[in-house]
Amino acid sequence: MQITNQLGDQHEVPDEKGAGTKYLLPFILITCLFFLWGMAHNLDSILIPQLKKACELNNRQSTLIDTAVFFAYFIMAIPAGMIIKRFGYKNSIITGLLVFATGAFLFIPAANTRTYELFLFALFVIGCGLTILETSANPYAAILGPAKSSSKRLNLAASFNGLAAMVAPIIGSVFILSGTNYTAEQMTAMPEAVKAAYLLEEASSVKLPYTILGTILVLVAILFYFMHLPSMKPEHTEVEVKPGFFSVLKHRHLSWAVAAQFFYVGAQVCVTSFFIRIAQQGAGLDEKTAGYYLGVYGFLFMAGRFIGTFFLKYIKDSVLLSIYAILSAILCTVAIYGHGITVIYALGGIGFFMSIMFPTIFSLGLVGLKSNTETGSSWLVMSIVGGAILPYGMGTLIDLNHDDIQSGYLIPLVCFLIILYFGIFGHKVKSVRA
Repeated sequence: MQITNQLGDQHEVPDEKGAGTKYLLPFILITCLFFLWGMAHNLDSILIPQLKKACELNNRQSTLIDTAVFFAYFIMAIPAGMIIKRFGYKNSIITGLLVFATGAFLFIPAANTRTYELFLFALFVIGCGLTILETSANPYAAILGPAKSSSKRLNLAASFNGLAAMVAPIIGSVFILSGTNYTAEQMTAMPEAVKAAYLLEEASSVKLPYTILGTILVLVAILFYFMHLPSMKPEHTEVEVKPGFFSVLKHRHLSWAVAAQFFYVGAQVCVTSFFIRIAQQGAGLDEKTAGYYLGVYGFLFMAGRFIGTFFLKYIKDSVLLSIYAILSAILCTVAIYGHGITVIYALGGIGFFMSIMFPTIFSLGLVGLKSNTETGSSWLVMSIVGGAILPYGMGTLIDLNHDDIQSGYLIPLVCFLIILYFGIFGHKVKSVRA
């Protein structure tokens, strides 16, 4: 049996008889990858308030954590594809895991020296590893079994990415967040030796979880090295004429999808990056309790994916996207102007309604592209650079408003309005003249 992957290459895949048992362990390992890169992304929401405190940063500087990771995706998108074509998917997964692990281990010298620039470099390296890993792992999940059930396998594996959105904040709250915060006045009055010891202790809290994460990644890479998996080498060398990279944007609905995806990823990262800070400032929660509520947010995001998928059976995708964008914008307004626990409820609701936006925008953007589908997909993947840019803008806005965290949520509010326009008008396919 053969299937054709998104690059147009044919690969042997197992028939249904005996495939379940033979490929169970490889699929479990692939599923672990989805969980591991989900852990990396969702720990960033813990790192932002922690390194802000440990490295004495302002809000704008703290968002460079997001910039380092998501800019790596933008830079590594094309090189990752070249690595896959040259070495194959299995070796690319191993490479991604080892690069990811290298970034995790770099947290040790970064914490020991309390050097923010080294933390950012470590996160950039992690982002590079994640780019290679994600680009490689999705096709692997698709071929580990009968072709007709590939979509089911991908969704099952992706659900563990959502699980990480719930687990990572809880682990981060237990092992990274100390729960100890001092005001600027208290820090100024603190003896230098005591202050230095306190800041070093706060920075050092990241070493254990990231050392464990790096070790796990190396062990998983070793398992993949010795694991026999289906070959994903191309079986033909036909030369295919590709459409121009920029000419594909003549499809108006794709251009709007790229814009919508840029603002969606930016909104998602903005909401989670300042979740703990707004929970402290707007709802009056302590640091650790805020971290646990971020775990609840992750659970609602995961639940939203399952429930939203069910609704899509009965509601047109563009209509559901528009409804969810309206509700997200309303809840974002509540987060800006609300008080107390209402702010947390609003953020949880945003997580629920954001859950289906990425895949829905992605699929709507590719409608009718035919031979341009691969190029259109590349544009939609590159648009995640919004996660590198918009949080920095949000941090700047917060600093300009004298550390008013709630005011910063104006940025994701505007993002949801742009997504709403895409859901109502921008997604409509119009013919393109040559």
